[in-house]
Amino acid sequence: MHERNGTRETPLPIYTAEQRRRRDSTRWTLVQGLLAPVQFLIFLVSLALVLRFLGTGQGEFAADVSVLVKTAALLTIMVTGAAWEKVVFGQWLFARPFFWEDVFSMLVIALHLAYVAMLVLGIGLPAQRMTVALAAYATYVVNAGQFLWKLRLARREMAPAFRTAAA
Repeated sequence: MHERNGTRETPLPIYTAEQRRRRDSTRWTLVQGLLAPVQFLIFLVSLALVLRFLGTGQGEFAADVSVLVKTAALLTIMVTGAAWEKVVFGQWLFARPFFWEDVFSMLVIALHLAYVAMLVLGIGLPAQRMTVALAAYATYVVNAGQFLWKLRLARREMAPAFRTAAA
């Protein structure tokens, strides 16, 4: 998003000074910082197990369990992320700076839960279920990239403040 500034467009800041203070002081920032890499490690293990099953037909149970663990991690990080947004931005989800990340997160969750529904309700063949898991994982990678990009932008946004404070 951009805001008109004369004839030049300047990007809106991700955080106001008060939001940055809340972000830096809430325990949810640490929780998110710990859960994100844990979820990524779970994703890597699960991806390997799902691909192994699809490639060899072996390890269906391990792949299923790994996708369930990944789904639990995703839901945990989503709930704690919503708590983080509430503290920092005053709303549970879809705060302006993270609107599109949250929208895409809904697709990620929907695909993970579609996998769980297929497993629990016995819908489709195992390979079809694992294909849904791969679709969920592809959207997860895109969504993780969105959040990493936003983290990078927030750090770049802070760089001038550090230079100004040091001067």
